[in-house]
Amino acid sequence: MPKYDFMSFGEANIRMAPPGHDRLAQAEELQLGIAAAELNCCVNISNLSTKLLQPQLKTGYITKLVDFWTGKYIMQHARAQGVDMSNVVVEEYDKIGRTRNGLAFIEVGIGPRPSHQLYDRGHSALSQIKPGDINWRKVLDTRWFHTTGIVTALGEYTATEVAAALQAAKKNGATTSYDLNYRHTLWSKEAAQEAAKLIMPYVDVILGNEEDFDTMLGIKAKNTDKNYSSIDPQNYRTVAEQVMSKYPHIVAVGTSLREVKTALLNNWRTVLMTSNGFFVSRKYEDIEIYDRTGGGDSFASALIWGMLEGHPEQENIDFSAAFSALCHTIRNDWNIISREEATELMKGGSARVKR
Repeated sequence: MPKYDFMSFGEANIRMAPPGHDRLAQAEELQLGIAAAELNCCVNISNLSTKLLQPQLKTGYITKLVDFWTGKYIMQHARAQGVDMSNVVVEEYDKIGRTRNGLAFIEVGIGPRPSHQLYDRGHSALSQIKPGDINWRKVLDTRWFHTTGIVTALGEYTATEVAAALQAAKKNGATTSYDLNYRHTLWSKEAAQEAAKLIMPYVDVILGNEEDFDTMLGIKAKNTDKNYSSIDPQNYRTVAEQVMSKYPHIVAVGTSLREVKTALLNNWRTVLMTSNGFFVSRKYEDIEIYDRTGGGDSFASALIWGMLEGHPEQENIDFSAAFSALCHTIRNDWNIISREEATELMKGGSARVKR
């Protein structure tokens, strides 16, 4: 058996956010957390598979960090959540910060003012990764390997390293997944589409919203507005069918669908396409949002966890919707909702006080 059940590769940043809905310009204090799409999945899967504090599924994270307080903060908090960090490449701190760990500043919006995620990740350790820094065939001893379009965009060699990692994982017998996660602040549409040509041959499960598929793969959903704020699940079905037609090796296509009413009031549901059909969760109406970052990663991690556990598709997509809906009620990116809580909501549980 492989050493790990799930591994991911990405960049972890220190997250800093003012309390409540303050703007950064008025903040007198900042709350710390960790912003890392790929590490979010490790933490969530570790937590979903834990009983009596003993992980049933072993997760491992791969990144590159500078040996500074920010790197130690990330390492210690990830380990506390049951994630194996022994494959992290550590670079010595040069006392100045020519190479550094990234920062992410979050403003949680309210009413018509949207949330903002602002990055300060230039010259980060991972953005400077080079071929040979990681022996992918040796490291990726895992049942499942996951990465995203965020790390792909970060540096000169990150796209080729993501492709090399996916290829090595496939050769080692792992299932691979890729969350498109397009960020226009990190790269151009043209660069993203060029990277997709390298990556897509080695991906089994592809995740992304309608904007991601349009931008990175040139596959457009019908009847969407310019802000992609509302979409009919059946329109997404046509996108998923096009993806599986264009890439016949893909075994599953999934996404979360968000309808934005205000910064703190969203509708939410999730969908999944496999060879067995198209599966749609219930719609969670008028979710009151405490912090929306990490919602998509919660969906991805719950879906992957369900596939690792062998759950039927409809059960899996229903659970993933409940788990990711509840993520919106938790501050910071990591979804510290138990599978029992998500299962209760999936089965129609209410928000009445539990005593």
